[in-house]
Amino acid sequence: MRKIKIITDSCSDMTAELLEKYDIDYAKMYVVRDGKETEASLTWEAYTPAEYYGMMREGEKLTTTQVPANEFDRIFRKYLSEGYDVIYISISSRQSGSVNTGTVVAKEVLKDYPDAKISCINSLNGSIGIGMLAIYASKLVKAGKSFEEIVDEVTAQRKCVNQFMTVYSLESFKRTGRVENSEAYQANLMAVKPILIADANGAQVPVKKIRGRAASLKEIVDMAAAAGADEAVQDDCVYLVHADADPEEIEELKKWIAEAIPHKQLVIVPFGPIIGISVGADAVGLWCFGKEITYKAGETK
Repeated sequence: MRKIKIITDSCSDMTAELLEKYDIDYAKMYVVRDGKETEASLTWEAYTPAEYYGMMREGEKLTTTQVPANEFDRIFRKYLSEGYDVIYISISSRQSGSVNTGTVVAKEVLKDYPDAKISCINSLNGSIGIGMLAIYASKLVKAGKSFEEIVDEVTAQRKCVNQFMTVYSLESFKRTGRVENSEAYQANLMAVKPILIADANGAQVPVKKIRGRAASLKEIVDMAAAAGADEAVQDDCVYLVHADADPEEIEELKKWIAEAIPHKQLVIVPFGPIIGISVGADAVGLWCFGKEITYKAGETK
């Protein structure tokens, strides 16, 4: 029987510790700065998060690439040649075309490995929401589930990943094309903070406007609690992700989370290089398993 390897991509915002703990690898995207491409490493070889988000605050223009076809070819062949089948869990197809590229490359690679399997799963999520599904898949591997069982179970859990994020401005989302229905949220965003979720189709959608930074941070905690984060059985953690936010804000958030979601371990990670360009400096989000997401942008909530 072939082994199973779980991989994701640079949008998963997993730390080196999480990647090692759950034996997960990832396909690399690239950050473009002054015309030069740098590998979007989740282990932050090129910059620290503070340096990276400092550049953004100073007005540096950074752009991103999706996973190149040759990177998919490299990572798929690496693990297939070592006797693994591969399950790739991608960023939402509403935010990147990487899952489509991966699917095309997988078909070509499998011609050379006719006994192997590759599945490319559209996570319908971004950031650590992808990582949560990869961790869930890794646990299923360890539990001895079959390739098909893992694909089915991960696919079934996609809409139970809940995201509640607040940003300083939607300008980064507008520039990278990763937010929808933002017209009503363009005025006075320095005072009114949008709360964004990943909807049932995997689109980034602003669903609330909250006046003031502190109130918006408290709101994402309350929304996570209301989504059933404390009762979710898929994971014993909730994930706080931030783009070099004020340490005092993070400490306050930790207290609120401990009060509202007391039975879950809190894991704090930085927004990675790719997602960070979309959300901008000082963005903060909570991710958790919880109630199934049914809301779709453009429909009555």
